[in-house]
Amino acid sequence: MEQKELTLQIINVKAAGIDVGSRSHMVAIDQDKENVREFGVYTKDHLQMIEYLHAHGITTVAMESTGTYWQTLFDALQAEGFEVLLVGGNQTKNVKGRKTDVIDCMWIQKLHSLGLLSGSFLLSNVLQELRTYYYHRQHLIEQAALYIHKIQKALRLMNIRLDIAIRDVAGKSGLNIIEAILAGNRDPEYLASLVDIRVKKSKEEIADSLRGWWRDELLYELKAALEFYKLYEKALVDCDKTIEQVLIKHLPQHTVRSQEKKEFKVTNKKNRKHAPAFNVSKIAYQYFGTDLFAIQGISHTTVLCLLTNMGHDIHKFSSAKSFAAWLRLVPNNKVSGGKIIGNSTTKGRNYIAVALRQAANSIGNQKDHDLTPFFKRVAFRKGRVAAITATARKLAIIIWNMITKLQPYKKNEIIMNNEKHKINHLKQIERKIGALHLNGNELKRLFERTSLLVN
Repeated sequence: MEQKELTLQIINVKAAGIDVGSRSHMVAIDQDKENVREFGVYTKDHLQMIEYLHAHGITTVAMESTGTYWQTLFDALQAEGFEVLLVGGNQTKNVKGRKTDVIDCMWIQKLHSLGLLSGSFLLSNVLQELRTYYYHRQHLIEQAALYIHKIQKALRLMNIRLDIAIRDVAGKSGLNIIEAILAGNRDPEYLASLVDIRVKKSKEEIADSLRGWWRDELLYELKAALEFYKLYEKALVDCDKTIEQVLIKHLPQHTVRSQEKKEFKVTNKKNRKHAPAFNVSKIAYQYFGTDLFAIQGISHTTVLCLLTNMGHDIHKFSSAKSFAAWLRLVPNNKVSGGKIIGNSTTKGRNYIAVALRQAANSIGNQKDHDLTPFFKRVAFRKGRVAAITATARKLAIIIWNMITKLQPYKKNEIIMNNEKHKINHLKQIERKIGALHLNGNELKRLFERTSLLVN
């Protein structure tokens, strides 16, 4: 009996595969090794590669890369009219033991020609610009925190325990005292008089914390660290102004009612250090058409992260589940033999997911939040880490529905779900008690024992 050869149908006839590297890029236009070309990373090399692809009639390109080496080449190819797919390394794994740059680019070309590759989710040009500003803003905050730690260390080595007397060394009172110390003042009573009247510790205790041993090398380090801290704080303000200007430039026209303006003034209070220095509430409402601050626990920093890292590109996700999956907030179930052998979330850093996890963690510390019962239920069964991820996923789904459907935060629905869960839980307890077949006296003694154990 004649056997038929099984072959996959070629979907993309004029396809090329590019293995992007830090020093050179390998390009394959077919499965012939003789046609594999290596190009450099300079702009002139990009132009030569584009000319080479056009000469062979290539219309679509798949490129695999790690890091940021792909970005300039990706933009250059798109500008020339090529259909460009950026694929992750998990899609282009080859047979183990066969690993060279030539084989890699040919394997990418083969997979792409067969239509087996799917492109990564990429933001629009405006959001890529905003995301760059946001990343730089986070870097400035991290550096400022680093120098706060150096300030605390220099003071601590001189046994100036200002970090115990004052909650924030880099606050108004702390900076007044440090600047006075660097100006030459050493009198503890005078330094203690510089604190704000709202500081809870007494002036005597603050003065006691300011008695130490003054050392020249540590005072020099303190001065240098303070100068760098102020430099990063100034850069952070400038970065916020730039982000505000870009957001306003691309702001959609949305009418804001007078009542909403009053609410924006209230919610724009800087409730935490390094909150954005502009009215995020108003811009977010005009941008999304819904008030995300109606969700208790969502901070200005969280909304700014969403504005600069996702924006209107959230509409590209067909469902809330796909949005949560892209954020890596859902279990990656691995099924074998009909059983789940692994369900941990996929690895990877996403700034929106980090912001939502921080918001979820704060929700877990609150008593009167709508999602706190959900957080505690998950934490009781699987631990706090799992509860943070599950609550962050629920926040992502709520935000997706609010933005894509232009609907307000449905607080009543969440409260009703909590009540339903309580009722179902009570019914389960009643069924378990009923299964014990206890009479009235035995049931009474059981409740008495339970109350004693609780007390």
